[in-house]
Amino acid sequence: MSRRGTFARAGLSLSVVESGSGRRMIFQHGLCGDAAQPQELFPGDAGWSCLTLECRGHGASEAGPPEAFSIATFADDVAALAKARGGGPVVIGGVSMGAAIALRLAVQRPDLVSGLVLVRPAWFVDSAPANMAPNAEVGNLLANHELDKARALFEASPTAAMLAREAPDNLASLRGFFTRAPIETTAALLRAIAPDGPGVTRDALAGIAVPTVVIGHGEDFIHPIAHAEALAAAIPKATLVRITPKAVSRERYVHEARAALSDFLKEIPQ
Repeated sequence: MSRRGTFARAGLSLSVVESGSGRRMIFQHGLCGDAAQPQELFPGDAGWSCLTLECRGHGASEAGPPEAFSIATFADDVAALAKARGGGPVVIGGVSMGAAIALRLAVQRPDLVSGLVLVRPAWFVDSAPANMAPNAEVGNLLANHELDKARALFEASPTAAMLAREAPDNLASLRGFFTRAPIETTAALLRAIAPDGPGVTRDALAGIAVPTVVIGHGEDFIHPIAHAEALAAAIPKATLVRITPKAVSRERYVHEARAALSDFLKEIPQ
């Protein structure tokens, strides 16, 4: 059962969700997601606990000023939580945007990180990768049109048609943004994070010295397997695990992600 609390940061009340018991892993959600996303993928029988900070404007966390929305800000919030909880470095990971947050911390705050988990990374090192363009497109539609008009324009777009053919799970996620409240915050998050990046370099990846697992799959435009492969190749102690795409079987996707994470956590020394 999950336990929910709050963490005060920069005058905001941020939601913290924890499940399981044992050694702690910090596991972050993706853009416009919440703690349910990483909690679903966490192996509850691994002898570890899973801690997720719901980023500003996500889940039950307050949003604060939209101009502060960035991967750097979200990473700083996670670092502050990790320090506040104490106990030395921990395994830090994330899904999609959460993977970018974790990657940034592994480079900039190695004192906090004992292991790294990157699930369906949406970035390699560059900002504003082409695969994030659909998120920016939806954000701009939401910001510039009434909701019904924005939805209609998206459904008629070449982007929606392409995703229907190549990445239906991505299309379902994008459609969900049109019902995510408050719409103003959703638009601001999409417009701020899509052109952002983890703020790391290829050379910096070679300096990551902790055990790392990169988990990815095909049939995913926004989280291309090429990014997972590139990260696994660039980080010295990284292992790449390919799992079943969500578009093929969500049940198998969840089962295989949990298994990969469980295997990884078993190898992390005390």
